[in-house]
Amino acid sequence: MKISVIGDGGWGTANAILLAGYGHAITVWGAFADYIEEIKAKGENTRFLKGVPLPPSIKWTADAQEAVAGAEIVVLASPSKFLADVCARFKGLVDRRTLVVSLVKGLSEDSHRRMSEIAKEILGVDDVVVLSGPTHAEEVSRGVPTTIVAAAENPAAAKKVQEIWSGRTLRVYTSDDPVGVEVGGAVKNVIAVAVGASDGLGFGDNTRAALITRGLAEVARFAKAYGAKPQTVYGLSGVGDLIVTCTSRHSRNHSVGERLGKGEKMAEILSSMKMVAEGVWNAKVIHRLAQDLGVEMPITETVYKVCHEDFPASAAIESLMGRELKSE
Repeated sequence: MKISVIGDGGWGTANAILLAGYGHAITVWGAFADYIEEIKAKGENTRFLKGVPLPPSIKWTADAQEAVAGAEIVVLASPSKFLADVCARFKGLVDRRTLVVSLVKGLSEDSHRRMSEIAKEILGVDDVVVLSGPTHAEEVSRGVPTTIVAAAENPAAAKKVQEIWSGRTLRVYTSDDPVGVEVGGAVKNVIAVAVGASDGLGFGDNTRAALITRGLAEVARFAKAYGAKPQTVYGLSGVGDLIVTCTSRHSRNHSVGERLGKGEKMAEILSSMKMVAEGVWNAKVIHRLAQDLGVEMPITETVYKVCHEDFPASAAIESLMGRELKSE
């Protein structure tokens, strides 16, 4: 099949490598022509997926029309903060019947909407399938066995993505709850910042386990209030993604939290990063949404304060531990 990947970051590149390995014709679009030329010259995405050789069959372009011309599937892989602007570049270029797959984790800071909703509206397509789960690009690109979930309101669309993406090292499950899958992917990044801060402060396994467990409770409460199916939270896109993001050396969100725990300021952390830590942005929108929905999310609230109100990470645990006692 002819598949276009919109976004030259690590996760978009990993999917391009995976799909090219299956024999599909892959084109990857990136916003910056100079970097696209660098990728082509080096045969490697040194900025976002260093050390992984790129199949020569993958085509790279910074031209939007060229990127999606004749595409049977369009894969969205930009950071959530920029998705609306990226989709606007492709408005009118994607046929309504083209299957769109969203790899993007997050909620809109402006509208509080899910990424698949935004993509479907701007691109004007019939189906957007959400593909999410415990998946680090560094491992998927190297063929490490991985499982993921494809979710859509249209079961036929989810089934099609399952069949196309599944292979020797990637097993895809389907779901009819894109809301739950997207919410899990957004909130877990915020919890990972908290776990990273705990590690940066020098706390141990007990603290990490507490934050992950109580963080999962926050994901579940938020997902229910947002309209997701409760059971989805306990699947790959919820607890699975939460575990991998909170415990992996590949996790950018954990890394940001760890540096905060060690006393670095948010501005200097972000200015030094080439990749995006979605948890920093999503802490703001999820904090606001939780207030609107009346959902209690003390860990998320604390991460929001640390990331956006200069609240010291060293005081965060004391704040959480000193809350009113209650039953589990």
